[in-house]
Amino acid sequence: MSSRLSRTLYVGNLPIDIRESEVEDLFRKYGHIVEIQLKNPPRPPGYCFVEFESSRDAEDAVRGRDGYEFDGQRLRVEVAHGGRGQSFPVGRGSRRGGGENKFGASHRSEYRVIVRGLPSSASWQDLKDHMRKAGDVCFAQIYRDGDGVMGLVDYTNSEDMKYAIRKLDDTEFKNPFSRSYIRVCSFKMADVNYRMKS
Repeated sequence: MSSRLSRTLYVGNLPIDIRESEVEDLFRKYGHIVEIQLKNPPRPPGYCFVEFESSRDAEDAVRGRDGYEFDGQRLRVEVAHGGRGQSFPVGRGSRRGGGENKFGASHRSEYRVIVRGLPSSASWQDLKDHMRKAGDVCFAQIYRDGDGVMGLVDYTNSEDMKYAIRKLDDTEFKNPFSRSYIRVCSFKMADVNYRMKS
């Protein structure tokens, strides 16, 4: 049985208003989570501790989430006893997605869809919650322009992206404030359509 310290992660640079469910969404793909302890200091940034069932899962999470961009900030993720800089073996899913950069595994991927028709009250959290019905979302962002509100969503793999286009196109998107029917298509296809119109 691995020691509790070796399977507990410190996660820093979090928004003050983050919810436990959002932390769980960030880390559950790496393994079974035993406990999440949110710490909300009076001034940002917030931080938390995430305890996994196994130290191997914790190491995979460090590799996958240290340097990951969340709410405009790069997360700081390390083993709670200060075990940064260790050489971790390649973990699950590390080859999928956008490859490596100087911050570690990229949070973006090539498996991207564009979502149109979002209500003006939509947040990136709302978008992520809706789109993860189709699979593992690794990035979500909202854009507001003259044509209204649109979103970009990256999945960790091609199958989830294709399933999102099939399952979530022309579905009802709703949050506590409003609802609308959205259109979902691949980012590349949207780019082609845009060039044809211009």
